[in-house]
Amino acid sequence: MSKLLLSIDQGTTGTTVALFDAECRMRAKVNREFRQIFPRPGWVEHDLDDIWESVTLGIDEALRQAGARGADVEAIGITNQRETTCVWERDSLRPIHHAIVWQCRRTAPLCQTLKDAGHEALFRQRTGLVLDPYFSGTKLRWLLDELPDARKRAEAGDLCFGTIDSWLVSRLSGGQAHVIEASNASRTLMMNLETLDWDAELLSILGVPRAMLPAVRSSSEHYASVRGVDSLPDGIPICGMAGDQQAALFGQACFQPGQVKCTYGTGAFVLMNTGDELVRSQRGLLTTVGWKVGDRVTYALEGSVFIAGAAVQWLRDGLGLIRESAEIEALAASVSSSDGVVFVPALVGLGAPRWKAEARGVICGLTRGTTAAHLARAALEGIAFQVRDVIETMRSDAGSVDLVRVDGGAAQNELLLQFQADLLAVEIHRPRIIETTALGAALLAGLAAGVWKGLQDIQQRWELDRRISPRMEAEEVQAHLARWEAAVAKA
Repeated sequence: MSKLLLSIDQGTTGTTVALFDAECRMRAKVNREFRQIFPRPGWVEHDLDDIWESVTLGIDEALRQAGARGADVEAIGITNQRETTCVWERDSLRPIHHAIVWQCRRTAPLCQTLKDAGHEALFRQRTGLVLDPYFSGTKLRWLLDELPDARKRAEAGDLCFGTIDSWLVSRLSGGQAHVIEASNASRTLMMNLETLDWDAELLSILGVPRAMLPAVRSSSEHYASVRGVDSLPDGIPICGMAGDQQAALFGQACFQPGQVKCTYGTGAFVLMNTGDELVRSQRGLLTTVGWKVGDRVTYALEGSVFIAGAAVQWLRDGLGLIRESAEIEALAASVSSSDGVVFVPALVGLGAPRWKAEARGVICGLTRGTTAAHLARAALEGIAFQVRDVIETMRSDAGSVDLVRVDGGAAQNELLLQFQADLLAVEIHRPRIIETTALGAALLAGLAAGVWKGLQDIQQRWELDRRISPRMEAEEVQAHLARWEAAVAKA
């Protein structure tokens, strides 16, 4: 068997392990879900042992599915939920607490305190981010303040902080490396976007000891080698990493400035490649590292929608309107419109460009004639409205958007994509491989391992599957947007 690239896509609700060959063909894909932990309203946690089990079982199953052995793996790439915050013991690798998930809002009061102290402009300038509970820095501060002896142990260097990429490299390598990849580091509120290193002034404001922080590394290089992992022989290089949305941008081959992708997952995330230019949004978007390959840094503008696929999960698990998430399209398509129903899925606040942590979900326009189908359609439309808000803001900040490449689980939903194209008045392009997040991690690992010669080599392997053109009349679009704006004002 030819050598394979193993991609670990560690997401919010599950871990996907995929195997790709040198032609970018997916040879296996396995998803393992794990527990979501909600200690209080607005708080979200993950058990890192659950995540590790999902990774190891996923590797076992993917190898079996491909009819491969661990020895067939040439290199490993990792992509991950980005702002989720982990702290573990340096020597034992044992977590000292559940991971605090990016969706968690527990640090909203701390963010407000930092804003009231006048720090927001400094954080915005240095990191490209806003002071919001979404990001890792205030989550880490909470752990240091709330856990007995955590700060003392961190200052002594006994504890390690990291995002999920850091945690997985440590576990896969048996503790050989404590590193973080640049795009993940750019989501912490602690890394300077210009130097790509930890910012001493920001660390001081947050009260974070530098001794617990990982080394910031590029997106495609040899970080460590596998040691002590069932199903994998020791010595396999771990050599590609990126945050999930940056990995998707890379997997979509959006290598030119101005190219845009949207990933529909638990949330929806829109990124625009801005090349080597740090475009600082004036309208609520984030400036972030796209990737670093060699000495070259590629930056991006980003808008994050907190609830996308999670709204469908809520209809399934919270309301019981559907049994499986995949049923949402057929239910929504059973009516010709949402009949005036608007669903603002602000279930954990609103992200870009509004950044309202206190916002809550709203359903407007209900009548005696409203059915589950109307609510299902409104939920899909609510996802598309939020994405449209982000892309319109990108147009204002950085110029025209002529087409959008899409991926993620909900990119298979034709009704959603058609409504998205209508709202944006641009073509939507869906690639043959919609698991572009996992593919991006594999591509970054393959670059470091010499499987591909460069970005042009990768670009030639991107294949279009579906092109969706707008067809709704402009007046109808404006009527939809007016209802949306009225509903958002109530969130």
